Amino acid sequence: MADAPLSDALVFFGATGDLAFKQIFPALQVMVVRGGLSIPIIGVANAGWGLERFRQRARESLQAAGEFDPEAFRRLCQLLRYVDGDYRDTSTFARVHEALDGAERPLHYLAIPPSLFGTVVENLAWSNCLAQARVVVEKPFGRDLASARALNALLHRFLPESAIFRIDHYLGKEPVQNLLFFRFANVFLEPIWNLEHVRMVQVTLSEHFGVRGRGAFYEEVGAIRDVLQNHLLQIVGLLTMDAPFCKAPESLRDEKALIFKAMRAIDPAAAVRGQYRGYRKEPGVSPASQVETFAAVRMFIDSWRWADVPFYIRTGKFLPSNATEVFVELYHPPRPIFEEPSLAPNFVRFRLGPDVLISIGARAKKPGGLMRGEDVELVAIQSPGARMQPYARLLGDAIRGDVSLFARQETVEEAWRVVEPLLGNTSPLYEYEPGTWGPPEAETLIAPHGHWRPVLSPVRLAEVPRAAHPDELRRAGQEEAVQGVGPAAIH
Repeated sequence: MADAPLSDALVFFGATGDLAFKQIFPALQVMVVRGGLSIPIIGVANAGWGLERFRQRARESLQAAGEFDPEAFRRLCQLLRYVDGDYRDTSTFARVHEALDGAERPLHYLAIPPSLFGTVVENLAWSNCLAQARVVVEKPFGRDLASARALNALLHRFLPESAIFRIDHYLGKEPVQNLLFFRFANVFLEPIWNLEHVRMVQVTLSEHFGVRGRGAFYEEVGAIRDVLQNHLLQIVGLLTMDAPFCKAPESLRDEKALIFKAMRAIDPAAAVRGQYRGYRKEPGVSPASQVETFAAVRMFIDSWRWADVPFYIRTGKFLPSNATEVFVELYHPPRPIFEEPSLAPNFVRFRLGPDVLISIGARAKKPGGLMRGEDVELVAIQSPGARMQPYARLLGDAIRGDVSLFARQETVEEAWRVVEPLLGNTSPLYEYEPGTWGPPEAETLIAPHGHWRPVLSPVRLAEVPRAAHPDELRRAGQEEAVQGVGPAAIH
């Protein structure tokens, strides 16, 4: 919103936490350097710290990230303030009001457990810190549909929808935004982007690491709440929504809301949950845990454009590759002319991380006198990945009042509606070996429409030629799907 007033202070709760250390301080330094961030930054936490210890924490964060810039850090330190206190104590918020020092339009960023959202918002209202404020709320936004609705109702007691910024850092990633831009800045995809030409869609978000010592946190969420309900459904939304009628933020969010409303709730019978062998030995994890570290689902979108097109989505910990990819498989030509049709379909591939790739799988004539073909992958764009940190982008947008990349109330609630049937261990849990693509039941799930497409390895992706035969892709680092072991359900 070009005419929205800028926030004149940034208050972030949870300022001594892990998210602040890993993401927020580096983002703030980027904003100082690139965006000229010059408003007061007030950290709030209950750690028994003072301002100097807070500044030291910022330095440690930047050094750990390998991004310490002495001049930028000096400028950042001049902006930092600190308030220490219990979030349940109203005197803490009296000190926040004092630290604002007359700022009238603060941006409050809640990087805290969801159980504290209501307490903090109520105390901000009590201390007269919400009148013209904006509030950024970290995920997870609720644990299910009922809790998301309750949280929305609580926030709306004090704030209009335009002042609530539900953040999903995935939407701030450059490659994810490139998906939206590539679709609507070009015309050639639109004629084939529908059920007449698209046979199926696969979305993979794989991580080659485990829970990394965050077992207690993961026990509360699992793969469905942590990744599927937000990151992956957002990708599906950007992939399938119709074009907004203009670039205004609400126009974009209107179209996204419509496609979320068209998403069919996922049938538990079309879901496979997995847990990597050894998860139950992680610190903070129950020895009898039924929490999934892998999930694969089949879902549908009940719209004229996408009716009956299957969307297969999978995500998991300790998988062979660290990558996010979208693979849109097209139908074969209706009748072979030159030869028997290739087993490989035409496709469009969007590589969304950690590097960026947009490519088209096609059939081309082999050199020589015969009319014989070969499969090639034509690379439209290829780069090592985003330089702009997602939190720097999103916090900058929130300060400007731009809601484009933030979820609206109805979209969040619709996303919970879609995954609601999967919550509460409604499907069996299968064990899989670390380093595999999950339990073999995930391959059984997709079998009616084929198989999971291999994910390109990020290690040597830059070596892939611009018109490459699939064999060359594999030699450049493509990883074949590996079947998991352990077919028995975990009881």
